[in-house]
Amino acid sequence: MMGLSFQDKNILAPMVRVGTLPMRLLALDYGADIVYSEELVDIKMLQCKRVVNDILHTVDYVSPTGRVIFQTCERERHHVVFQMGTADAERALTVATLIQNDVAGIDINMGCPKEYSTKGGMGAALLLFPEKIEMILSTLVKGVSKPITCKIRILPSLTETISLVKLIEKTGVAAIAVHGRSKDERPQHPVHCDVIKAISQAVSIPVIANGGSQELIRQFQDIHAFRSATSTSSVMLARAAMWNPSVFRQEGLLPVETVIRDYIVYAVRYDNHYTNTKYCLCQMLRDQLESPLGKRLHAAQSTLEICEIFELSDFYESCRAAQKAKKADLQSVGLATTVKNDDEDLNAISLPIRFDKRKYMSQFTPKMLLLEWCRKMKLPQPVYHTVQRPVDRFFHSIVKVDERQYASTLWDKSKKLAEQSAAIVCLHTLGLTEVKMNESDSVQNRKRKLLCQIDEGIRLLNEEQNKKLHQHDPEHRQHHDPEHDAASF
Repeated sequence: MMGLSFQDKNILAPMVRVGTLPMRLLALDYGADIVYSEELVDIKMLQCKRVVNDILHTVDYVSPTGRVIFQTCERERHHVVFQMGTADAERALTVATLIQNDVAGIDINMGCPKEYSTKGGMGAALLLFPEKIEMILSTLVKGVSKPITCKIRILPSLTETISLVKLIEKTGVAAIAVHGRSKDERPQHPVHCDVIKAISQAVSIPVIANGGSQELIRQFQDIHAFRSATSTSSVMLARAAMWNPSVFRQEGLLPVETVIRDYIVYAVRYDNHYTNTKYCLCQMLRDQLESPLGKRLHAAQSTLEICEIFELSDFYESCRAAQKAKKADLQSVGLATTVKNDDEDLNAISLPIRFDKRKYMSQFTPKMLLLEWCRKMKLPQPVYHTVQRPVDRFFHSIVKVDERQYASTLWDKSKKLAEQSAAIVCLHTLGLTEVKMNESDSVQNRKRKLLCQIDEGIRLLNEEQNKKLHQHDPEHRQHHDPEHDAASF
């Protein structure tokens, strides 16, 4: 129980998709005392492997698919509370034992009313089973060396709520966070400060007030007012911090544009997935989403494109180059550590291209053209490596041809589409355009077009190589360099 106090603290609340490492670090920079992670489900965490990432200087919990489920670093180690979704005491203890040395505390989510949490008996669904709450919290308090907290919503009556929090207090938890609404109420409903106050007066452990964003908290000074209105030890901010995390600054709010740039720096530095970065930035822009800036952000399909919008492309390039150099250094001394880039693979030639199957006959796809080209060039057939990301179940594929890798920066709805997109990137880079067939073409015509296209592509490649030889190009290599084509595409 040593090391983390919940008295007189300003805290970043757990928020799904928002409470990832970049937001947590930014909140700490701006003055938050404690930061909670987003809710992560016990079963998902049990499948993870703990990996020390020497390139990013992080500790990553990596799923079997290679995706980082939870990421933390030394900067937040004494401030971050890991929030877990669970409905089983033994599973919760196993995860807590796995994670405890990398975090400052562990919280059990008992307040989320959304279906993705409650359908497994987790979140607000636990409020109906006080005996299960008691078992989970007691097991963690006895079995883990770090402080245990929980976050609840209020019950239909004050009597029921007080009874529950007294039961929770007896388990030995370090603090209890209370969202001052019932599980059926939403942000448009007023927060029940009187109920939070009654809870605070009924127990001796610290109570953390939550639910005052927008209605009561717009700037730093409002945090103290909310604490006074609820007579609580600390205050936890969700939406107010999501919209502008500089709400934690005693000196006052920073312009959203400044906050966005600060956030992007962390997102690039820690290789945050671009869809998550874009989601958080959209929350900050809010009313500006329909502006030209907002529309450009909404259309962005990679971290680089996001950086270009906010004039941070130079920072992006320098950071990626440093990561690549660090990786090479580690590999040279036999300490190869993998950086898992979701939107840009450091070793793949990438272009923002998506396969449109309506433009192709099923027998003559980009994959087929690439395969035929490899056969003509007497190369091994293309090898595809495809992964699926958990956040939206989209797919990303990398194709390896002649010891080089090619990928689209865009994710697709199916494995087949992702592989076709990767094949198109390779074709474009090699100088081969895709063969697009008409429905009226006969099978013989299709084959003839396909073979002519391959022969023409090979001819153009040979011409380009001969031209380089005649020009005595000092950069010339014996084999075609697709990286050059990718840069000029």
